[in-house]
Amino acid sequence: MSDAEIVKDFLVESYENLDRLDRDLVELEKNPQDRNALAGVFRTIHTIKGTCGFLGFPKLEKVAHVGENLLSRLRDGHLLLNPEITTALLGMVDAVRQMLKEIETTGADGEIDYAELRDKLTRLQEPAAQAAKTNAPATKIQRAGTPDSIAQASKPQATDVEIQPETNRSRSEGDEPSEKSAESGAARAAETEGQKNQPASAGSASASESTVRVHVGLLDKVMTLVGELVLARNQVLQYTGRVQDPGFLAASQRLNLITTELQEGIMKTRMQPIGNIWGQFPRTVRDVALGCGKQVKIEMEGKETELDKTIIEAIKDPLTHLVRNSVDHGIELPEDRVKKGKEPIGRLILRAFHEGGQVNIEISDDGAGLNFDRIRKKAVERGVITSDQALKMSEREIFNLIFLPGFSTAEKVTNVSGRGVGMDVVKTNVERIGGSVGVQSTAGQGTTVKVKIPLTLAIIPALVVTCAGERYAIPQLSLLELVRLEGDKAIKGVELVHGAPVYRLRGRLLPLVFLDRELGVAADANGGTANNGVVNIVVLQADERQFGLVVDQINDTEEIVVKPLRKQLKSIRTFAGSSIMGDGKVALILDVLGLAQRANVVSQSRERTASEKTAETAHQATEKQAFLLFAGPGDSRMAIPLSTLARLEEFPVAHVEMSGSRWVTQYRGQILPLIRLDVVMEERRARLRALQSAPPNPDAGPVQVLVLNHEGRSFGLVVEQILDIVEDRAAVKSAATRDSVLYSVVIGERVTELLDVPSILRKAEADAKGIAAGGGGVN
Repeated sequence: MSDAEIVKDFLVESYENLDRLDRDLVELEKNPQDRNALAGVFRTIHTIKGTCGFLGFPKLEKVAHVGENLLSRLRDGHLLLNPEITTALLGMVDAVRQMLKEIETTGADGEIDYAELRDKLTRLQEPAAQAAKTNAPATKIQRAGTPDSIAQASKPQATDVEIQPETNRSRSEGDEPSEKSAESGAARAAETEGQKNQPASAGSASASESTVRVHVGLLDKVMTLVGELVLARNQVLQYTGRVQDPGFLAASQRLNLITTELQEGIMKTRMQPIGNIWGQFPRTVRDVALGCGKQVKIEMEGKETELDKTIIEAIKDPLTHLVRNSVDHGIELPEDRVKKGKEPIGRLILRAFHEGGQVNIEISDDGAGLNFDRIRKKAVERGVITSDQALKMSEREIFNLIFLPGFSTAEKVTNVSGRGVGMDVVKTNVERIGGSVGVQSTAGQGTTVKVKIPLTLAIIPALVVTCAGERYAIPQLSLLELVRLEGDKAIKGVELVHGAPVYRLRGRLLPLVFLDRELGVAADANGGTANNGVVNIVVLQADERQFGLVVDQINDTEEIVVKPLRKQLKSIRTFAGSSIMGDGKVALILDVLGLAQRANVVSQSRERTASEKTAETAHQATEKQAFLLFAGPGDSRMAIPLSTLARLEEFPVAHVEMSGSRWVTQYRGQILPLIRLDVVMEERRARLRALQSAPPNPDAGPVQVLVLNHEGRSFGLVVEQILDIVEDRAAVKSAATRDSVLYSVVIGERVTELLDVPSILRKAEADAKGIAAGGGGVN
């Protein structure tokens, strides 16, 4: 192995060790008597010190050596860990991290020798210094630094990969630290060789043998190749529809399945738990709370939630700022909290969970909350909004003003925040990766910032539309619904309000954006898209605002591979990237937020919201809802809200196959499970018998299917007959008379059963597991 490779391995291992040290020291401060934890921290520093001495980094070795000596005194019981020692040790970790960056950049450990830090670490080794510190009267800041005030979190998990497991056992707990300034290469080699001959525990052997470190560049390259394979797959599938060769059809289907599985596998290799970046937040909260004289404990839920590596890197800084801001601005001083009847220790809660193909992250504190009047007053003073606008704006709109550049309500500037820089950067960085951010707050109770981000940016589902003969892709993440107006509705449906085109969608005015006008392409003489009297509206959401994009034609949904725009085009906010379609032609990906801002939809809708609020509130009590009606078992009439429906499909029975006991069909590049409504609503014993003996009837007609999405999964509900789509207030309700029905309701002057979709799905999954287990659990 070359010297460069040895240094590279040293850097990778040391960075991992330092991240673990941050967490361990914060945890150790809450329990200073934990000898095992102290020994682990000592061994980690000893490993870094020994290796850097062997590699010839004297400044790094000196800092680590002094820290090792202090840890040795703590480990042997001569000293007791306190906030001052913890802060000094964390400062040593920061210094080591900075020198590692210098080594990575220049090959040397930098010009700074950190003499002041080394002197402080040396001074703290003396018991007299600690005694003096202990006997001194506690200041306000010192009281805030007691172990109870430090951020609390669950114990860190073990790392997934260990290159050199033996380095963590470099010295037993009873060993004394070396007093030499450096270790010779021979001594280091002999020590390592001796460790290799020691029997490893079963757990460490399993971890080292079952994991491997892969360079991110290689993963990116493989991901790019998989993207190209997906494009090739799309082209083959498009060509398959024009060829009647059974052999070619079977081969293309096999290619489709393998490509889909390979794509999912590669995507998983890039996925990382969000806990990887949350691990630094206990240290962040501790430092900020100590500096502000506050007491804060941190709780983390959903640390195992996974995101693509590029997303993880993109949200690291925005989340860090939000955490620091919550501690500095949100949570009150202990004495102020007590006066309000709260616990002196504030709570900061981080949550992460998957929902609807996105990752939701919430940062909540139980602090003072946002001051509505102060924000509104500041906004008027700075000319952000006028006095009239301020009176009309809702509470949510006022709160979201904190994301404007330079906006701050802090009464004084601190080293943490107060300059009005940060929240606008948070919003910009989150929206740059296709996410959104919003804030909710209750005075005296706290604030919650909600961040929604996509799982990945590499391969995404998109709706393909046509405008002026060119195709464009719209990320499905921003898509709400599709509206098609024909005949008189196309002529009368589009209205003008204050000169802006709108469409009344279920009683609410929907701003319209004509794609041909925004792109500057040919339009008809009347100023709209020439499409034989048909208006196609794609209802989108940007910045929590809905608007309709008018296009010539709506084609289909398709998985696309995102290609970044060249630097010459990146400044055009209308486009987010490009993709190669199935026929080999390029389609531009629309930037929904940029398009809305370009068309002034976001600002316009904000101004109209206040004026429409009163009318909308009055209309809510009588607002109609769209329902899909279909025939249910036993001549019943059933319905689901139209908003829960993805698509209506009709499959020839020859396209329905068996997978175990379940009907499935190949649909849009995936295997779509089919649930038979007539079977799933029977008693369990009858259901299982039907599932085990009811393959598709080859002589039956086409199968009518409602394609539904539930918690990010797609499935098809097989129904006897689709009846109609109607709008009704559905005000008259009564209790359900059987399982899998929410309640009975009057729709279209007839009693209709409203289907409980989650219950249907749970039954189907339980049946599949019961059959797989040999019919176990049949009642």
